[in-house]
Amino acid sequence: MCGICGLVALEQGLVEADSKLQQVNRMVDALMHRGPDDTGIDGDHSAIFGMTRLAIRGLNDGKQPIIDRDSGVMMVCNGEIDNHHELRAWLLDRGRIVEQSTDVAVIPALYLELGEIFVERLKGAFAIAIWDPRTKKLLLARDRAGERPLFFSVNDGIVAFASLIAALLSPGSCALDISMNAVHGYLQAGYFVAPETPFDDVQKVLPAELVTIDAGGIHRRRYWRWNVLQTSKQTGSLDAFDEIFRESVRGQSEVDVDFGLFLSGGVDSSLITAVTRSIRPEKNLKAYSLRFSEASYDEGHYAEQVANTLGVEFVPVWVRPEDFPPTLAKLVQQVGEPLADPAWVPSALLAKRAVQDVRVALVGEGADELFGGYPTYFGAGLAGHYARLPDSVRGLARRIIESWPVSDKKVTIPFLLKRFIQGDELDFLGRHMLWTSSVSPAILERLGVTPLPLLKPANLSGSMLDQLQHHDLETSLAEGLLTKADRASMKSALELRAPFLDSAVMEFAASLPEKERVNRLQTKVFLKQYALRYLPSDIVHRKKRGLSVPLSSWLREPLYEWAKSKLSSPLLDQVSINQHAALELLQEHTQRKADHARSIWTLIVLSEWLDWASEVEPRNRY
Repeated sequence: MCGICGLVALEQGLVEADSKLQQVNRMVDALMHRGPDDTGIDGDHSAIFGMTRLAIRGLNDGKQPIIDRDSGVMMVCNGEIDNHHELRAWLLDRGRIVEQSTDVAVIPALYLELGEIFVERLKGAFAIAIWDPRTKKLLLARDRAGERPLFFSVNDGIVAFASLIAALLSPGSCALDISMNAVHGYLQAGYFVAPETPFDDVQKVLPAELVTIDAGGIHRRRYWRWNVLQTSKQTGSLDAFDEIFRESVRGQSEVDVDFGLFLSGGVDSSLITAVTRSIRPEKNLKAYSLRFSEASYDEGHYAEQVANTLGVEFVPVWVRPEDFPPTLAKLVQQVGEPLADPAWVPSALLAKRAVQDVRVALVGEGADELFGGYPTYFGAGLAGHYARLPDSVRGLARRIIESWPVSDKKVTIPFLLKRFIQGDELDFLGRHMLWTSSVSPAILERLGVTPLPLLKPANLSGSMLDQLQHHDLETSLAEGLLTKADRASMKSALELRAPFLDSAVMEFAASLPEKERVNRLQTKVFLKQYALRYLPSDIVHRKKRGLSVPLSSWLREPLYEWAKSKLSSPLLDQVSINQHAALELLQEHTQRKADHARSIWTLIVLSEWLDWASEVEPRNRY
């Protein structure tokens, strides 16, 4: 994995070329943590590209940018192309010789052969920029699931792009205005849904999108969508899936450096660990797992059990509250955007430890969205029945449930029920979005923020489960979980790879009948049946817990003073958030009148980001 960046003049060339070269150099500096092994800058008066490289394949032959000598086409890529051997052979049959041995080296030749549809032939996780001087077009593309990020800004005929917003705000770049609408959307969702970012003038490339920018404007096209809504369903074949999944794990673990595994003890990461051990029996594998002193949050003993069962070395990483303030500040500084997932910090600590031994780690992201793993999926159906009860019955249930005391334990029944009774006036997708939100509409109104209308995908068809999974794959996974994974791991230059997000795996999951995904209260039905080939039943059928952080207790003590200082920031007023109301939330939480941990954390991260944003502005325009 790498960091990529660049400047492109769409019409008259880059004025003051020397200063623009210096600017790209500063952008590269801002991305060094993503690729410490090498840097490269190249280009001319029309375009200058830069990159930082984390060497994973072709350790001695991976220089970028890559420029085609005959056409002048220039390319940089952050990521990996898993089917590069197949593409290299196909190109050779057409007389195109790819000189470099690295996987991404096939991209320029593929573009020259196929034009803009080249991206449809790629398999892997990638963010790509291509400048074609013949047509004066800049092409930006992002992989199907959205594993790799890519941002861009257009000002006065100059396009700037980079892997991170922070690189776009390197010294010498343009001044950017905060998008109030997007920031308020962040409060609700906990992340920014592409193309929105926290700045008005910065856009994000969507998952599976090709963006073409020329003098005529910005043209966006989705080259792929997960087809769960349209795919005909058929009973899943365990043998067929075994072949597909093993090939995904084999391809993603085919690297020229040491790799390891992130292991939680849940079925997804345990399955990847087991299949990897089966495919690489000779490999000395290490599995890295988070540990918490708070018993209800600590699943490390389950992960250790899995590691011992499979003959994998277990490496625990303990998470402590004092790690949070400095780690969060560094993450926001490097990234340039807020992210409200409390697991962002522990994930960064896990990567920091893993990179001492390995350069790549396989992870279980995507399995829940693809195979139906979230309890909210069957909860949406139950909520439909609940919503049809008489108002008096629902009112009584609400009063009883809301009177239950606050608990600091992880995912308690009262916590789940308090979420469940919310939004009974909404449809199933609205309830789902409310249940998974960071700050509820009621809390937003207390903060002085008008809740934004729920942005529902247009023209969706298919079952309720199909629509929920499709929504999660394209929003909360792509812009939430995968953002967390990328930013946390690349803080320490560790590349994460997600075998469940291989295109063949995703297409297989789309064909499964609903009952093989969620059947009554059972989740991931097919995947758990498959997992029994590799794992003991007690591991496969262990109750889903997910990665959570004991924020509720930590925000009362020992993170209270830090939280108070962040919520006292006058910068919150600049984005129309009433800091006095924010402090009231903290006091109510401390007094156990309510559990506001998720809302408070979302505001803390925003405050940290506002501190950073206030320091990087103003800048000169391009």
